[in-house]
Amino acid sequence: MQIDLRTVSITPLRQTYDHIAARLGGDKAASRYIEATMDVQASANFHYRPTWDPEHEIFDPSRTKITMKDWYAFKDPRQLYYGTYTQARARMQETAEADFDFVETRGLAEGFDDAARRTALDFYVPLRHVAWGANMNGASMCAYGYGTAITQPCLYAGMDQLGIAQYLTRLGLLMGQSGDLEAGKQAWLEAPAWQGLRRYVEDTFVLKDWFELYVAQNVVLDGLLFALAYGEVDRALNAKAGPTVSMLTRFQAEWFQDHCKWVDAVLKTAAAENPENKALLQQWIAAWRAPADEALAPLASLALGDGAAAAMERVNALLNARLAKAGLAAA
Repeated sequence: MQIDLRTVSITPLRQTYDHIAARLGGDKAASRYIEATMDVQASANFHYRPTWDPEHEIFDPSRTKITMKDWYAFKDPRQLYYGTYTQARARMQETAEADFDFVETRGLAEGFDDAARRTALDFYVPLRHVAWGANMNGASMCAYGYGTAITQPCLYAGMDQLGIAQYLTRLGLLMGQSGDLEAGKQAWLEAPAWQGLRRYVEDTFVLKDWFELYVAQNVVLDGLLFALAYGEVDRALNAKAGPTVSMLTRFQAEWFQDHCKWVDAVLKTAAAENPENKALLQQWIAAWRAPADEALAPLASLALGDGAAAAMERVNALLNARLAKAGLAAA
Protein backbone atom coordinates (compact mmCIF):
# COMPACT_ATOMS: atom_id res chain seq x y z
CA MET A 1 0.00 0.00 0.00
CA GLN A 2 1.35 3.40 -0.94
CA ILE A 3 0.12 6.80 0.31
CA ASP A 4 1.14 9.95 -1.53
CA LEU A 5 1.05 13.17 0.47
CA ARG A 6 0.75 16.43 -1.41
CA THR A 7 0.63 20.02 -0.29
CA VAL A 8 -2.23 21.95 -1.83
CA SER A 9 -2.26 25.73 -1.74
CA ILE A 10 -5.76 27.10 -1.17
CA THR A 11 -6.41 30.68 -2.19
CA PRO A 12 -9.27 32.23 -0.18
CA LEU A 13 -12.07 33.77 -2.20
CA ARG A 14 -12.06 36.82 0.05
CA GLN A 15 -9.88 38.20 2.84
CA THR A 16 -12.53 39.46 5.26
CA TYR A 17 -16.22 40.15 5.77
CA ASP A 18 -18.11 42.49 3.44
CA HIS A 19 -18.78 45.14 6.10
CA ILE A 20 -15.11 45.14 7.10
CA ALA A 21 -14.02 45.37 3.46
CA ALA A 22 -16.29 48.42 3.06
CA ARG A 23 -14.45 50.12 5.94
CA LEU A 24 -11.01 49.14 4.69
CA GLY A 25 -11.75 50.31 1.16
CA GLY A 26 -11.37 46.88 -0.37
CA ASP A 27 -11.04 43.18 0.30
CA LYS A 28 -7.99 43.31 2.56
CA ALA A 29 -6.90 41.16 5.47
CA ALA A 30 -8.09 42.63 8.78
CA SER A 31 -6.91 42.05 12.34
CA ARG A 32 -8.96 39.90 14.69
CA TYR A 33 -9.65 43.05 16.72
CA ILE A 34 -11.16 44.82 13.72
CA GLU A 35 -13.25 41.81 12.75
CA ALA A 36 -14.51 41.35 16.32
CA THR A 37 -15.31 45.04 16.84
CA MET A 38 -16.37 46.97 13.76
CA ASP A 39 -20.12 47.34 13.05
CA VAL A 40 -21.19 44.71 15.56
CA GLN A 41 -23.63 47.12 17.25
CA ALA A 42 -27.28 46.29 16.49
CA SER A 43 -28.77 49.29 14.68
CA ALA A 44 -31.99 48.18 12.98
CA ASN A 45 -35.04 45.91 13.21
CA PHE A 46 -35.88 46.74 16.82
CA HIS A 47 -39.30 45.40 17.80
CA TYR A 48 -40.33 48.11 20.25
CA ARG A 49 -38.98 50.92 22.36
CA PRO A 50 -38.29 50.16 26.03
CA THR A 51 -41.41 50.76 28.10
CA TRP A 52 -39.20 52.26 30.80
CA ASP A 53 -37.66 54.74 28.34
CA PRO A 54 -39.99 55.28 25.37
CA GLU A 55 -37.99 58.29 24.17
CA HIS A 56 -35.13 56.03 23.02
CA GLU A 57 -34.63 52.90 21.00
CA ILE A 58 -33.17 49.96 22.91
CA PHE A 59 -29.79 50.86 21.35
CA ASP A 60 -29.71 54.58 20.70
CA PRO A 61 -26.80 56.99 20.09
CA SER A 62 -28.88 59.88 21.47
CA ARG A 63 -28.54 58.59 25.04
CA THR A 64 -25.54 60.93 25.32
CA LYS A 65 -24.99 64.56 24.34
CA ILE A 66 -21.69 63.55 22.73
CA THR A 67 -22.06 63.25 18.95
CA MET A 68 -19.94 61.25 16.53
CA LYS A 69 -20.06 60.80 12.77
CA ASP A 70 -18.74 57.29 13.33
CA TRP A 71 -19.03 55.66 16.76
CA TYR A 72 -16.37 53.17 15.71
CA ALA A 73 -13.77 55.92 15.73
CA PHE A 74 -13.15 55.01 19.39
CA LYS A 75 -10.60 52.33 18.57
CA ASP A 76 -8.85 50.77 21.55
CA PRO A 77 -5.07 51.26 21.21
CA ARG A 78 -4.63 48.01 23.15
CA GLN A 79 -6.58 46.15 20.43
CA LEU A 80 -8.58 44.23 23.03
CA TYR A 81 -11.41 41.94 22.03
CA TYR A 82 -12.58 39.03 24.17
CA GLY A 83 -9.75 36.69 23.18
CA THR A 84 -6.88 39.13 23.70
CA TYR A 85 -8.54 40.60 26.80
CA THR A 86 -8.75 37.26 28.59
CA GLN A 87 -5.19 36.38 27.61
CA ALA A 88 -3.83 39.72 28.85
CA ARG A 89 -5.67 39.51 32.16
CA ALA A 90 -4.68 35.87 32.66
CA ARG A 91 -1.02 36.90 32.51
CA MET A 92 -1.61 39.70 35.00
CA GLN A 93 -3.52 37.36 37.30
CA GLU A 94 -0.74 34.78 37.24
CA THR A 95 1.66 37.46 38.46
CA ALA A 96 -0.77 38.62 41.15
CA GLU A 97 -1.36 35.08 42.40
CA ALA A 98 2.39 34.51 42.60
CA ASP A 99 2.76 37.71 44.64
CA PHE A 100 0.01 36.70 47.08
CA ASP A 101 1.53 33.23 47.43
CA PHE A 102 4.98 34.70 48.09
CA VAL A 103 3.69 37.08 50.78
CA GLU A 104 1.76 34.28 52.46
CA THR A 105 4.41 31.54 52.33
CA ARG A 106 7.23 33.84 53.48
CA GLY A 107 5.16 35.29 56.32
CA LEU A 108 5.64 38.85 55.07
CA ALA A 109 2.21 39.95 56.27
CA GLU A 110 2.87 38.77 59.84
CA GLY A 111 6.17 40.64 59.96
CA PHE A 112 4.76 43.87 58.56
CA ASP A 113 5.07 47.01 60.68
CA ASP A 114 1.97 47.28 62.89
CA ALA A 115 1.35 50.99 62.29
CA ALA A 116 1.79 50.58 58.54
CA ARG A 117 -0.50 47.53 58.62
CA ARG A 118 -3.22 49.58 60.30
CA THR A 119 -2.85 52.34 57.72
CA ALA A 120 -3.02 49.84 54.87
CA LEU A 121 -6.15 48.15 56.23
CA ASP A 122 -7.93 51.42 57.06
CA PHE A 123 -7.16 52.84 53.61
CA TYR A 124 -7.36 49.92 51.18
CA VAL A 125 -10.14 47.69 52.54
CA PRO A 126 -12.98 50.24 52.16
CA LEU A 127 -11.81 50.86 48.58
CA ARG A 128 -13.29 47.52 47.59
CA HIS A 129 -16.70 49.20 47.78
CA VAL A 130 -15.48 51.90 45.39
CA ALA A 131 -14.30 49.20 43.00
CA TRP A 132 -17.68 47.49 43.20
CA GLY A 133 -19.31 50.80 42.27
CA ALA A 134 -16.95 51.10 39.31
CA ASN A 135 -18.00 47.60 38.24
CA MET A 136 -21.64 48.73 38.26
CA ASN A 137 -20.75 51.82 36.25
CA GLY A 138 -18.81 49.83 33.66
CA ALA A 139 -21.81 47.58 33.12
CA SER A 140 -24.06 50.64 32.80
CA MET A 141 -21.81 52.26 30.18
CA CYS A 142 -21.81 49.02 28.22
CA ALA A 143 -25.60 48.68 28.42
CA TYR A 144 -26.49 52.24 27.42
CA GLY A 145 -23.48 53.13 25.26
CA TYR A 146 -23.41 52.89 21.50
CA GLY A 147 -20.86 51.20 19.25
CA THR A 148 -18.94 48.06 20.17
CA ALA A 149 -15.63 49.92 19.86
CA ILE A 150 -16.41 51.71 23.13
CA THR A 151 -18.96 49.48 24.85
CA GLN A 152 -16.80 46.35 24.92
CA PRO A 153 -13.82 48.00 26.68
CA CYS A 154 -16.27 49.65 29.10
CA LEU A 155 -17.46 46.20 30.09
CA TYR A 156 -13.88 44.91 30.34
CA ALA A 157 -13.01 47.82 32.65
CA GLY A 158 -16.05 47.07 34.79
CA MET A 159 -15.08 43.43 35.15
CA ASP A 160 -11.50 44.44 35.96
CA GLN A 161 -12.85 46.59 38.78
CA LEU A 162 -14.72 43.59 40.17
CA GLY A 163 -11.42 41.72 40.18
CA ILE A 164 -9.80 44.66 41.98
CA ALA A 165 -12.52 44.51 44.64
CA GLN A 166 -11.68 40.85 45.15
CA TYR A 167 -7.94 41.53 45.41
CA LEU A 168 -8.58 44.25 48.00
CA THR A 169 -10.69 41.78 49.94
CA ARG A 170 -7.84 39.27 49.85
CA LEU A 171 -5.43 41.97 51.03
CA GLY A 172 -7.69 42.54 54.03
CA LEU A 173 -7.90 38.82 54.80
CA LEU A 174 -4.14 38.31 54.46
CA MET A 175 -2.95 41.33 56.41
CA GLY A 176 -5.76 41.74 58.89
CA GLN A 177 -8.00 39.88 61.30
CA SER A 178 -11.41 38.33 60.66
CA GLY A 179 -13.21 41.53 61.62
CA ASP A 180 -11.27 43.91 59.37
CA LEU A 181 -13.55 43.42 56.35
CA GLU A 182 -16.60 44.29 58.41
CA ALA A 183 -14.73 47.24 59.91
CA GLY A 184 -13.96 48.44 56.39
CA LYS A 185 -17.63 48.18 55.47
CA GLN A 186 -18.67 50.17 58.52
CA ALA A 187 -16.05 52.81 57.72
CA TRP A 188 -17.50 53.08 54.21
CA LEU A 189 -21.00 53.48 55.62
CA GLU A 190 -20.33 55.68 58.63
CA ALA A 191 -16.81 57.10 58.99
CA PRO A 192 -16.75 60.84 58.16
CA ALA A 193 -13.56 60.53 56.09
CA TRP A 194 -15.27 58.18 53.63
CA GLN A 195 -18.61 59.90 53.17
CA GLY A 196 -17.44 62.28 50.44
CA LEU A 197 -16.22 59.41 48.28
CA ARG A 198 -19.32 57.37 49.06
CA ARG A 199 -21.49 60.29 47.94
CA TYR A 200 -19.45 60.63 44.74
CA VAL A 201 -19.86 56.94 43.88
CA GLU A 202 -23.58 56.94 44.63
CA ASP A 203 -24.11 60.12 42.60
CA THR A 204 -22.58 58.41 39.56
CA PHE A 205 -25.15 55.62 39.84
CA VAL A 206 -27.96 57.94 38.77
CA LEU A 207 -26.29 59.65 35.81
CA LYS A 208 -28.41 59.43 32.66
CA ASP A 209 -25.76 60.37 30.11
CA TRP A 210 -23.44 57.37 29.76
CA PHE A 211 -20.56 59.43 28.37
CA GLU A 212 -20.73 61.80 31.33
CA LEU A 213 -20.52 58.66 33.48
CA TYR A 214 -17.43 57.67 31.47
CA VAL A 215 -15.84 61.00 32.40
CA ALA A 216 -16.88 60.88 36.06
CA GLN A 217 -15.67 57.29 36.55
CA ASN A 218 -12.86 56.52 34.13
CA VAL A 219 -11.31 59.96 33.69
CA VAL A 220 -11.78 61.81 36.97
CA LEU A 221 -12.24 59.29 39.77
CA ASP A 222 -9.95 56.57 38.45
CA GLY A 223 -7.43 59.18 37.34
CA LEU A 224 -7.13 60.68 40.81
CA LEU A 225 -7.84 57.68 43.04
CA PHE A 226 -5.50 55.18 41.41
CA ALA A 227 -2.64 57.65 41.27
CA LEU A 228 -3.19 58.34 44.96
CA ALA A 229 -3.80 54.80 46.21
CA TYR A 230 -1.35 52.85 44.06
CA GLY A 231 1.17 55.61 43.60
CA GLU A 232 1.48 57.99 46.54
CA VAL A 233 0.15 55.79 49.35
CA ASP A 234 1.92 52.71 48.05
CA ARG A 235 5.27 54.51 47.91
CA ALA A 236 4.81 55.87 51.43
CA LEU A 237 4.07 52.41 52.85
CA ASN A 238 6.94 50.94 50.86
CA ALA A 239 9.37 53.46 52.32
CA LYS A 240 8.12 52.85 55.84
CA ALA A 241 7.67 49.09 55.95
CA GLY A 242 8.90 47.45 52.75
CA PRO A 243 7.22 46.29 49.54
CA THR A 244 4.60 43.88 50.93
CA VAL A 245 1.63 46.11 50.06
CA SER A 246 3.19 46.89 46.69
CA MET A 247 3.18 43.18 45.89
CA LEU A 248 -0.44 42.78 47.00
CA THR A 249 -1.58 45.73 44.86
CA ARG A 250 0.61 45.17 41.80
CA PHE A 251 -2.42 44.18 39.71
CA GLN A 252 -4.10 47.53 40.37
CA ALA A 253 -0.98 49.57 39.60
CA GLU A 254 -0.29 47.76 36.32
CA TRP A 255 -3.97 47.77 35.36
CA PHE A 256 -4.19 51.54 35.79
CA GLN A 257 -1.30 52.14 33.39
CA ASP A 258 -3.02 49.91 30.83
CA HIS A 259 -6.42 51.49 31.48
CA CYS A 260 -5.10 55.02 30.87
CA LYS A 261 -4.04 54.15 27.33
CA TRP A 262 -7.66 53.46 26.38
CA VAL A 263 -9.26 56.22 28.46
CA ASP A 264 -6.95 58.90 27.04
CA ALA A 265 -7.47 57.70 23.45
CA VAL A 266 -11.26 57.93 23.85
CA LEU A 267 -11.03 61.42 25.33
CA LYS A 268 -8.77 62.63 22.52
CA THR A 269 -11.03 61.20 19.81
CA ALA A 270 -14.22 62.63 21.29
CA ALA A 271 -12.68 66.08 21.86
CA ALA A 272 -11.30 66.24 18.31
CA GLU A 273 -14.63 65.30 16.72
CA ASN A 274 -16.24 68.74 17.08
CA PRO A 275 -16.12 71.86 19.31
CA GLU A 276 -19.39 70.93 21.02
CA ASN A 277 -17.94 67.64 22.24
CA LYS A 278 -14.83 69.38 23.55
CA ALA A 279 -16.90 71.94 25.44
CA LEU A 280 -19.05 69.20 26.98
CA LEU A 281 -16.02 67.23 28.08
CA GLN A 282 -14.49 70.30 29.70
CA GLN A 283 -17.79 71.00 31.47
CA TRP A 284 -18.10 67.45 32.80
CA ILE A 285 -14.47 67.25 33.91
CA ALA A 286 -14.83 70.52 35.83
CA ALA A 287 -18.13 69.42 37.39
CA TRP A 288 -16.79 66.09 38.67
CA ARG A 289 -13.22 67.02 39.49
CA ALA A 290 -14.02 69.36 42.36
CA PRO A 291 -16.10 66.82 44.32
CA ALA A 292 -13.54 64.10 43.56
CA ASP A 293 -10.72 66.23 44.99
CA GLU A 294 -12.83 67.08 48.01
CA ALA A 295 -13.72 63.41 48.56
CA LEU A 296 -10.13 62.17 48.30
CA ALA A 297 -8.49 64.83 50.48
CA PRO A 298 -9.48 63.29 53.86
CA LEU A 299 -8.42 59.84 52.62
CA ALA A 300 -5.04 61.20 51.62
CA SER A 301 -4.72 62.64 55.13
CA LEU A 302 -5.77 59.29 56.62
CA ALA A 303 -2.93 57.50 54.84
CA LEU A 304 -0.26 60.19 54.44
CA GLY A 305 -0.76 62.65 57.30
CA ASP A 306 1.12 65.89 56.72
CA GLY A 307 2.18 64.77 53.25
CA ALA A 308 -1.39 64.60 51.97
CA ALA A 309 -1.59 68.05 50.40
CA ALA A 310 1.63 67.64 48.43
CA ALA A 311 0.53 64.17 47.30
CA MET A 312 -2.80 65.50 46.02
CA GLU A 313 -0.96 68.21 44.09
CA ARG A 314 1.17 65.57 42.37
CA VAL A 315 -1.86 63.41 41.63
CA ASN A 316 -3.66 66.36 40.05
CA ALA A 317 -0.58 67.28 38.04
CA LEU A 318 -0.56 63.78 36.52
CA LEU A 319 -4.22 64.11 35.50
CA ASN A 320 -3.56 67.58 34.07
CA ALA A 321 -0.77 66.18 31.90
CA ARG A 322 -3.06 63.44 30.58
CA LEU A 323 -5.81 65.95 29.80
CA ALA A 324 -3.36 68.18 27.95
CA LYS A 325 -2.28 65.28 25.73
CA ALA A 326 -5.94 64.68 24.91
CA GLY A 327 -6.35 68.30 23.86
CA LEU A 328 -8.24 69.38 26.97
CA ALA A 329 -7.48 72.03 29.56
CA ALA A 330 -7.07 71.29 33.25
CA ALA A 331 -10.30 71.96 35.10
